[in-house]
Amino acid sequence: MNDLPFLDLTLFLPLVGALVMVLIPKRWEALLRLAALVVTTATFVASLGVLASFESGTPGFQQVTELSWIPEWGIGYITGVDGVSLWMIMLTTFLMPLCILTSWTIKTQVKPYFILLLTLETGMLGVFSSLDMFLFYVFWEAVLVPMYFLIGMWGHGRRVYAAMKFFLFTLAGSLFMLLSILYLYFASQGSAAAPTFDYRSLVGTPLALEVQILLFLGFFASFAVKVPLVPLHTWLPDAHTEAPTAGSVMLAAVLLKMGAYGLIRFGIAFFPDAARLLAPAIIALAIVGILYGALIAIVQHDVKRLVAYSSVAHLGFVVLGLFVGTIQGMSGGILQMLNHGLSTGALFLLVGALYDRRHTREISEFGGLARSVPVLAGIFLIVVLSSLGLPGLNGFAGEFLVLLATYQSYGWWVIPATFGIVLAAIYLLWAYQRVFHGAVSIEANRNLEDFRMREYVMFVPLVALIVAIGVYPKPFLERIEPSAKQIVRQLNDASVIPETRGLAEAP
Repeated sequence: MNDLPFLDLTLFLPLVGALVMVLIPKRWEALLRLAALVVTTATFVASLGVLASFESGTPGFQQVTELSWIPEWGIGYITGVDGVSLWMIMLTTFLMPLCILTSWTIKTQVKPYFILLLTLETGMLGVFSSLDMFLFYVFWEAVLVPMYFLIGMWGHGRRVYAAMKFFLFTLAGSLFMLLSILYLYFASQGSAAAPTFDYRSLVGTPLALEVQILLFLGFFASFAVKVPLVPLHTWLPDAHTEAPTAGSVMLAAVLLKMGAYGLIRFGIAFFPDAARLLAPAIIALAIVGILYGALIAIVQHDVKRLVAYSSVAHLGFVVLGLFVGTIQGMSGGILQMLNHGLSTGALFLLVGALYDRRHTREISEFGGLARSVPVLAGIFLIVVLSSLGLPGLNGFAGEFLVLLATYQSYGWWVIPATFGIVLAAIYLLWAYQRVFHGAVSIEANRNLEDFRMREYVMFVPLVALIVAIGVYPKPFLERIEPSAKQIVRQLNDASVIPETRGLAEAP
């Protein structure tokens, strides 16, 4: 079983499915929907093979495939998985069938819609599995195209503006990353070696501190936009608000994690001296994002926009954990990437369910919905509690590890970060109270349809996973920790800045 190329099968199944769907006549809409669901479900099953074949005690890359592609330029097809990328791959394949189900009622241009979703899945999986920098950049840029069209063609309101803003912000940041990749490519040439894009060969390339800082900032420009960190976040609320439900889910659950993944995989691994030097500034930006996102979420009238700003706050916790310099922080940050994907993805699915019933997202247009849709209200409450980090649900373990590590390394800096959790409770619970409790003041809210069978199929596994991680996070953390130790060791062993304040030694 371990000899089967589960990772490559997982990577290309959606793309093959999209190519097959090109041959299906567009009038056969039912078949197109079914084909998309079958392909994404098969992709998730293949990814279970990746999980089953993964050895939890190994810090390095596993299930590596290495093929020559353009040898004269040092470009190869190299893929692999470690404890950082494993759960991002699983999250992507787990959520995509749910996105197909939530899109079941799409009626306009059904064929291109599902083809774009499948193409998007291959792009995202390629980002998390590529070990060749050229291949990584191809997948990174390839993700932009389907998401641009998903927002621009099937979105709401100012969808074209939101799609263009998303595209331009992300593309501009990516150009700086491309320049940094090319510099590393030429710097990799030693006395007897040809330049290479192989990630494993580029890690450890000797660079002066000044060069490290410049190259780190080149990568950081791309990843900080994608996370997004304040003040590079302004594209996110518009993209989330105007995107179709499936687009919002994948944007929040997976695309934002591409930025955090890049900071771990490339920012810290390639430039540990620069990452260590700039860590306090990045942590300050993360804390600003936590507070800013929460405060702006409190005053939102659109429930989808509220969830969008909550992502700015929650991703601040992720970045905070990645740069505090301890194993607990790194492990908590990576786990929180998974947790945020599940919780916020579920929130966007639920907001989409509300919109399908009432065709509005204005909080003032709801009220008393718990009377007419009690199951939806109950599921919504569970997801809200998981998002604000209630013990026993998935959001708690990751945030606790991040805050513990922040206190150990940066002392009082943990206070404003912790206050962000209080603010999260305010905006999430207040929004829930206004939507689901109180009197039914609008007649349209009185006789809404509760959960349908399709929605039960979507949310039962989501809620089960939210509870499972909250009750027993060990299986997830024990696969993350070996890679987290390796990354923290790289960060704390930075040789040229031995006295940087605030970074604890990794145990």
